[in-house]
Amino acid sequence: MKVTEKPSSSYSGAMTPASMELKNERVAQTKAGTDLASALVLSVLAGAFIAMGATFMLVVKSDASLPFVATQLLGGFSFTLGLFLILAAGAELFTGNCLMVMGPLAGRFSWGKLFANWGIVLLGNLVGSVLAAAVLIAAGVASSNGGALGEAAIAVAEGKVALGWGTAFARGVLCNMLVCLAVWIGHSANSVTDKFFSALLPVMAFMAAGFEHCVANMFFLPYALMLQVSGVAGSVDLAGVVHNLSAATLGNLVGGVVLVGCSYWFVYGRSRAGKDAHDH
Repeated sequence: MKVTEKPSSSYSGAMTPASMELKNERVAQTKAGTDLASALVLSVLAGAFIAMGATFMLVVKSDASLPFVATQLLGGFSFTLGLFLILAAGAELFTGNCLMVMGPLAGRFSWGKLFANWGIVLLGNLVGSVLAAAVLIAAGVASSNGGALGEAAIAVAEGKVALGWGTAFARGVLCNMLVCLAVWIGHSANSVTDKFFSALLPVMAFMAAGFEHCVANMFFLPYALMLQVSGVAGSVDLAGVVHNLSAATLGNLVGGVVLVGCSYWFVYGRSRAGKDAHDH
């Protein structure tokens, strides 16, 4: 039986999981067809958006008078800004694009196009994150709250580079399971409000629990290095940055690709693979 491209719903206008899977296949196909220059610009923007959410979170972290749970929950809420901007304004985020695995699984485009997208988006996210960190240094944001924001940024980065590789990898898996679920739900949104709430709880959860997001870390770690050069005391070095980013990135791939992308495609998309991949 031919599956239509029109999303179906089962209650209150919300899309069913099966329709969400089909929608995500189509989103992946659109992303894979984006020209190189546009993909790069959109990925640089995404890195900057995540950096803005991370900076918002550091404002919360700079207040040492807050209890731990309040700091983690408010920090997670603030960090949601990054993914909300990506979902609502439009940008290319590597961790969310792990869901694109549904495209080649469904035969909509080649594995080569998937890997090319991941490569250019990961590079753009890094550029956007580092550029944002440099602008924040120029803006003197670390001096906020009597310098406590800069100290909080160093503390966050030091905590990340101190993690064992396996621990950072496992936290990366858990992080991108939640991020991809947020993006998965966000693709079914019918309004800006829907997109905000699709991002809110998953992002709050991964930040509050201390999971590892490679693009966020592309901001936190270079920002800490820049702060140290500017005179803020800290112990973050380049080896620690590479150690953390390698673990977080691979963990994010496993969490997003396997636990969300492949799993939902297996349940909802596998039965029609090859039947309607070109019927669009």
